[in-house]
Amino acid sequence: MAKEKIVFFCKECGYESSKWLGKCPACNNWNSFIEEKVKINAGKGTSTKYKVGEATVKKLNDIQNIEKNRLDTGYEELNRVLGGGLVDGSLVLLGGEPGIGKSTLVLQICNNLAKHGTLLYVSGEESDTQIKMRADRLKVNSENLLFLGETNINEIEAQIEKINPKFCIIDSIQTMYDEEISSASGNISQVREVTARLMNIAKSKNISMIVIGHVTKDGNIAGPRLLEHMVDVVLYIEGERFLSHRIVRGVKNRFGSTNEIGIFEMKEEGLVEVNNMSEIFLNRDESSLPGTVTTAILEGNSTLAIEVQALTTHSYYNMPRRVANGVDFNRLSMIIAVIEKMCGINLGTQDIYINVIGGLKITETSADIAIAFAIISSYKGIPISKDSVFLGEIALNGQIRNVVNIEKRLKELEKIGYKKIYAPKKQIDNLKDTYNMKMVKLNDIQSIVEKFLSSK
Repeated sequence: MAKEKIVFFCKECGYESSKWLGKCPACNNWNSFIEEKVKINAGKGTSTKYKVGEATVKKLNDIQNIEKNRLDTGYEELNRVLGGGLVDGSLVLLGGEPGIGKSTLVLQICNNLAKHGTLLYVSGEESDTQIKMRADRLKVNSENLLFLGETNINEIEAQIEKINPKFCIIDSIQTMYDEEISSASGNISQVREVTARLMNIAKSKNISMIVIGHVTKDGNIAGPRLLEHMVDVVLYIEGERFLSHRIVRGVKNRFGSTNEIGIFEMKEEGLVEVNNMSEIFLNRDESSLPGTVTTAILEGNSTLAIEVQALTTHSYYNMPRRVANGVDFNRLSMIIAVIEKMCGINLGTQDIYINVIGGLKITETSADIAIAFAIISSYKGIPISKDSVFLGEIALNGQIRNVVNIEKRLKELEKIGYKKIYAPKKQIDNLKDTYNMKMVKLNDIQSIVEKFLSSK
């Protein structure tokens, strides 16, 4: 006999309560509880009780450290993000916006994974004909690739028991449901229970699973944040939907580092790896233009040379506009304030627009000086040489602070062919003549701006 009850779940961490709470006691988030009706069947499948005392306690020193086997996905960029390849028995969660290329990427790697054993592709969103049409376009063809159109987790588990595949793809987790829970598929309770079932299958049968998940308007994977804690690896595909480049970023990895990204380009034949990442964010063939400055940022263990563009124009509003694409808005406001205070440049009547080429988002402070000089260059109408790169963090007093891993950035910039580097004075003094580039020492923004303007 099924019993129905109303419970409240925290959409951030999955905490369950019998009544609504304003603040979650587990994650301390406010207004995060949502109401759901849950029906639990008290049938044979749920009446079995666990016998106390059956768990086995082991000494840590007696446990053998068995190295997990890693399998090649066929893409070096993805292998690097995963930490060297897909680990046996791992559960990987791949998230991204609709239309960003999640299903395309997964279907492409299916062709390579199927070489190592049987692969079961479970789709709750597309029919077998739709999957076949995409597979033909991507030239995916393998006798070991099986398809199942199903959303019931019980039926999926039964088929896995029958086929015993080496790999399994779930597309997507929000469409799967457990019939013992009355709420609709995609709700917190369904996502949590289905993920727990899949994790149990992956670990008990040593099946490598890739689960596709949709993201919310906030950019997080739909469902409770507990979902990300349950899985072994969490990957996000980032990029503008109508631009060609995609970034695969690891935000959690139990088998490797999360300081890695993989860059792909969406083409007619699918996602293609990009080997020289800096090329896609630079337009060095163009002549020097006001408001365009080059800087170098770290994305994982890779150094990217990118262009920061600024446009200043007279404002016809009482409150001038400040638009930041790819840059933190609060950081931009701080940089503008320092320019006005320390350099005596009045930007209070200017609309200011900042854009980072290629859809990247700068999260570190090493690009502060590049943003500042892009604004000043646009305001004064003075172009900056495309062979110059600006590195440095701006303090509130105008001082230029050191940059993390500057040696790594300079090696990549020298390889690309840059001739002139603007960097913090203390770090330049320590490097001396290590690099075959002209080094300009930055002590404070006031002096370098005066020198820059007087030389033009």
